[in-house]
Amino acid sequence: MAIKHMTKLFAAMVLAGVASHSFAADTIKIGIAGAKTGPLTQYGDMQFSGAKMAIEQINAKGGVDGKKLEVVEYDDACEPKQAVAVANKVVNDGVKFVVGHLCSSSTQPASDIYEDEGIIMITPAATGPEITNRGYKMVFRTIGLDSAQGPAAGNYIADHVKPKIVAVVHDKQQYGEGIASAVKKTLEDKGVKVAVFEGINPGEKDYSSLIGKLKQANVDFVYYGGYHPELGLILRQAKEKGLNAKFMGPEGVGNDSISQIAQNASEGLLVTLPQAFDKDPANQPLVEAFAAKKEDPSGPFVFPAYAAVEVIAQGIAQAKSEDPAKVAEAIHKGSFKTPTGELTFDEKGDVKNFKFVVYEWHFGKPKTEVSPQ
Repeated sequence: MAIKHMTKLFAAMVLAGVASHSFAADTIKIGIAGAKTGPLTQYGDMQFSGAKMAIEQINAKGGVDGKKLEVVEYDDACEPKQAVAVANKVVNDGVKFVVGHLCSSSTQPASDIYEDEGIIMITPAATGPEITNRGYKMVFRTIGLDSAQGPAAGNYIADHVKPKIVAVVHDKQQYGEGIASAVKKTLEDKGVKVAVFEGINPGEKDYSSLIGKLKQANVDFVYYGGYHPELGLILRQAKEKGLNAKFMGPEGVGNDSISQIAQNASEGLLVTLPQAFDKDPANQPLVEAFAAKKEDPSGPFVFPAYAAVEVIAQGIAQAKSEDPAKVAEAIHKGSFKTPTGELTFDEKGDVKNFKFVVYEWHFGKPKTEVSPQ
């Protein structure tokens, strides 16, 4: 009886071993989490385009340690509650590596889940400093912080625009208010008085009361922290109501939709953006690959999303493991060759030496760089 039982047990163990071997993953899943729906879909398109191109090109070269990368797409619509639901689905799907999320307000609550569950997240777009200020080991980003972007904007305003009366406006959200506050602090540190510091409600269609307040204060320069749908309307309505002020915003306003909303009122808008990686001669083969797919590589999050996938792939190779904890350790210690440069990360998971550039927006024409060289 005992021998027979042992034989059955041994047979079961052998079968279990065969089964586990047979069903071992032959791909490495890479989750891409961002806005596929909602008002910020255009930014999500940039993120998905860049990440999927990287996965396609890495797979064309044989993948990572002989395994192909597999895309798993998730839509958080840049909504914090939906982002939490997405993060939980990532956990349930057994995905261990995520490129995302997009908006800071979605990225932060999602990152709590990834850190707790031992999943690596690299955001190519969320710039809120709070995301990496919590001592997390599994959270990284391939874009700069608002704590760098804000001073870049504030210094440019103070040193080059030299306005008389400044207003700083924001959308009351983590990203918008955070960068607006950083700009305000930089301006005040340089002796520039901020006459109006005002929050608006995103999604509104009529900003007459804000524009009236700006006119009453004789403002000649407005910095806006937030996204393009609101700033586009503010620009158009400001022009209609005779507010003669120059406007500036962060990378969250820097896409073609702002021209579609504001029309010629977008002319002369100043925007801080990542440097134009698509203009780097070394990246021209990649630019041509995007063109062949009828995709635009010039968006601010396309190349940082591509770089995020490269960091994951090279991190796995350097760690000689798919264990996220070991890969995270390799990312913290390593150096990674990407189309956005040779990337290294600090102890918080932030990419070192990321540069923001100031551009002037033109209606119907390409933007021009105006940063001091």
